[in-house]
Amino acid sequence: MAPWALLSSGVLVRTGHTVLTWGITLVLFLHDTELRQWEEQGELLLPLTFLLLVLGSLLLYLAVSLMDPGYVNVQPQPQEEIKEEQTAMVPPAIPLRRCRYCLVLQPLRARHCRDCRRCVRRYDHHCPWMENCVGERNHPLFVVYLVLQLLVLLWGLYLAWSGLRFFQPWGLWLRSSGLLFATFLLLSLFSLVASLLLASHLYLVASNTTTWEFMSSHRIAYLRQRPGNPFDRGLTRNLAHFFCGWPSGSWETLWAEEEEEGSSPAV
Repeated sequence: MAPWALLSSGVLVRTGHTVLTWGITLVLFLHDTELRQWEEQGELLLPLTFLLLVLGSLLLYLAVSLMDPGYVNVQPQPQEEIKEEQTAMVPPAIPLRRCRYCLVLQPLRARHCRDCRRCVRRYDHHCPWMENCVGERNHPLFVVYLVLQLLVLLWGLYLAWSGLRFFQPWGLWLRSSGLLFATFLLLSLFSLVASLLLASHLYLVASNTTTWEFMSSHRIAYLRQRPGNPFDRGLTRNLAHFFCGWPSGSWETLWAEEEEEGSSPAV
């Protein structure tokens, strides 16, 4: 392997995230925050819990960023060919498109990612902070990661605030608390971003849509043909399908069922 292959954008981004995570954690432990006070008093349960949450969020981050988001296979597998035969009864109102970049036949809700150079099933977006796509396979884990990451950020924000002492001369305060205050500002920014991301994804999951479909519905053929979302089956079924894969079924079949229901004459 060439040495410069180790310096790919994905390696740099993940290394930067890991270093930043443990760096912020170290700042919280070294300054006079509640973490350090608990440690000095011998109360290790809460510091250990915080460390485990940080470690868990980091492992989830690495899992989501390294796993297959749901790439469309270049060579169709026998099971996929059978699936196509089984769905041959679906009305050909939405013909499958062939990707002009990788030349694969795109399933419904798939899109080509120019950064990953692959087509992704149920494409949501490409996350530059993870250097990976969020798609059919890793989207549920991505939402779980956002929940855990936000919990860690809010706890870290509280801990950073607990260590700030403002009733000191400016020079002394800057030397003793300047780094901790910078950490507090950084955690505030990250908490805001994580909160907005989590709120938006929970809304999208509840309505069974993706970021790409929400932002570009006017450009997508299977959404331009109707005013509503053809995949929305109600909050309970949307959540069950997203997190548990139930009820199962291809998007083409769901789209066709919605088409038949919408075109059935009223009695």
